[in-house]
Amino acid sequence: MENVLKEITPKSVDYSQWYVDVITKADLVDYAPMKGFMVIKPYGYRIWEFIQEAMNREFRATGHENAYFPLLIPEHLLTKEAEHVEGFSPEVAWVTMGGGEPLSERLAVRPTSETIIGAMYAKWIQSYRDLPVLMNQWCNVVRWEKATRPFLRTTEFLWQEGHTVHRTREEAEAETLQQLRIYQRVIEKELAIPVVAGRKSAGERFAGAVETYTLEALMGDGRALQIATSHFLGQNFAQAFDIQFLDEDGVLKYGWTTSWGSSTRMIGGLIMVHGDDKGLRLPPRVAPIQVVIVPIMRGAERETVLAYATRLKDLLEVKFRVRLDARPEFTPGYKYNDWEMRGVPLRIEVGPRDVANGSVVLARRDTGAKATVSWDAVESTVEGWLDEIQRHLFEEARQRLSERTVAVTDYREAARYGYRGFFTGDWCGQEACADQIKAETGMTIRCLPLDAHPMTGRCVVCQEDASERMVFARAY
Repeated sequence: MENVLKEITPKSVDYSQWYVDVITKADLVDYAPMKGFMVIKPYGYRIWEFIQEAMNREFRATGHENAYFPLLIPEHLLTKEAEHVEGFSPEVAWVTMGGGEPLSERLAVRPTSETIIGAMYAKWIQSYRDLPVLMNQWCNVVRWEKATRPFLRTTEFLWQEGHTVHRTREEAEAETLQQLRIYQRVIEKELAIPVVAGRKSAGERFAGAVETYTLEALMGDGRALQIATSHFLGQNFAQAFDIQFLDEDGVLKYGWTTSWGSSTRMIGGLIMVHGDDKGLRLPPRVAPIQVVIVPIMRGAERETVLAYATRLKDLLEVKFRVRLDARPEFTPGYKYNDWEMRGVPLRIEVGPRDVANGSVVLARRDTGAKATVSWDAVESTVEGWLDEIQRHLFEEARQRLSERTVAVTDYREAARYGYRGFFTGDWCGQEACADQIKAETGMTIRCLPLDAHPMTGRCVVCQEDASERMVFARAY
């Protein structure tokens, strides 16, 4: 295993190559035969399933239901909302043939589903009694990307997209922020990734949205990652798709709509926030394997040790996701390194001495700390350590976010930090200043933080009176 580990490029040498090494050698993904597509392998897909389960709990608790809408969208529907189409046009993949015959109308492979869902909502909604409509779908989308990287930006990716219709503007705005906070809870509590919640500037909004809210996370290399978004669409899509309802006062009105989404990009964030030069470090709540048991077996004691390790597995797997690694062809050292690379939070070592003493040795993936624990205490210790690992990974990432968030009075100050980190500063609200930052530094406004104080300072670009506090950074 030492030879395999040497093939993981250190983060300090080449962060991009480190990322590719980790996701492939930890068996999360493989490259598909088509450029820009990935195959998510079972170990990586299990992480996605845990994310799905956590989000579904939250969605259902707030009255949302899962549904499914078609993959292909007729061109006339996609073009109904002009601003939305313009935003996605360069990325749309088109189907022009079916069964060997030219289609009478092109079909778009969904880049997102506002248009097809809007058409169906217009059919289903007639009265205020039909509202609110609260639906979510888990699906794949296709956006023809020029530069791709597994999980972070691929031509096809998995996501969830929620689409709702409300009777009033106030209800829709409340929905938009509610879903943003749901994302924040899942991302921080399950993935142990701290985020900054904010509103997008006009130049960074989702195409067709009145307001876009975002969660921005800081990766290990100091770049930002937009990890989830929630959009207040106003009545733009309702008017484009004729989503109307007869209100209680007898007046026909347009609905107020929202959409919100997150994707397998979160897994990329998980890797880059917590991973180290040994590979993955997975938070226990989303780790496919929480505990791996490695028996140290030699000669005549082999059967005794294996029996002890098997009993331990039987004890622990009632509560935890456990793997017993009894592969005879590999040494214990090889197995330790292998499971460390895969990010398993907790390792238990069992040898002849442990059998004799009625104990085990526990080792943490996050800190490397080890302890000898009696058989009677092993279950409670495992539970406590897994909780502690979850907390520690979050606090470690939150501390790093705090340390690498720098307040500036001039955007050029970011150069002192190699443009790595989150930079906060006052902004006049003019897109020309945002464009200047991007042109000169490659940084963009990531968000206008929701918890920002009223502005009394000067814009970090033009030095005119500021109206907003912004977070800007280089981003994936």
